[in-house]
Amino acid sequence: MSEHCDQAAMSREEFEAALRAKGDLYHIHHPFHIAMYEGTCTPEQIRGWVANRFYYQIMIPVKDAAIMANCPDRDVRRQWIQRVLDHDGYDGAEGGIEAWLRLGEAVGLTREEIISQEHVLPGVRFAVDAYVNFARRANWKEAASSSLTELFAPTIHQSRLKTWPEHYPWIDANGYQYFRNRLTEARRDVEHGLQITLDHYKTREQQERMLEILQFKLDILWSMLDAMTMAYELNRPPYHTVTDQKVYHRGLF
Repeated sequence: MSEHCDQAAMSREEFEAALRAKGDLYHIHHPFHIAMYEGTCTPEQIRGWVANRFYYQIMIPVKDAAIMANCPDRDVRRQWIQRVLDHDGYDGAEGGIEAWLRLGEAVGLTREEIISQEHVLPGVRFAVDAYVNFARRANWKEAASSSLTELFAPTIHQSRLKTWPEHYPWIDANGYQYFRNRLTEARRDVEHGLQITLDHYKTREQQERMLEILQFKLDILWSMLDAMTMAYELNRPPYHTVTDQKVYHRGLF
């Protein structure tokens, strides 16, 4: 039996506070992100980050579609589908994936090399795939709640908009639209996801499980940056001891 079973459930306010406290472990505190905000990243490091995060961007609507596929609640699906539309675009709106491609072009990458995923590191791919697979297998409410790292996202987007133009004047300012869009989209998504979470997790055991799920998502985001640190800061990309070629797979399995 779980050690938390006999503990009193947290109140709604206490549970929300515990969720928000996880922000201390958000990847905004990773040394790679800190370097980006302080302006010490090289163009290669910025381009590497953008190229790798593209894989995360294109898999987010896949994750959200998996959540909807497991969700029997029509009202929830009606709201959740907006996340897919935000990324894929609709009715003339380009969407977040297109906005990210524009960011890639703004930092000096070509659309072709971003879309080819030739720069996506195995560690990044494995982390993102773990997130998508969790969303496919988990109870839809748990998968939905795993998105609550968005609680901390507006801060990270605001930091990029504030510091990047000053530190990286070589980046075309037209590339920052993705961050601007997410300032409002993420806040809307948080309101919905937080409501689902606070309504569903009533016992202490359920609440502790949700905190573990949120930690799992934080682990994914942090691990992605660990892989980028090895490749772009420590100059130890995969297989660096045997080849300087990007021989790693591109998601064929």
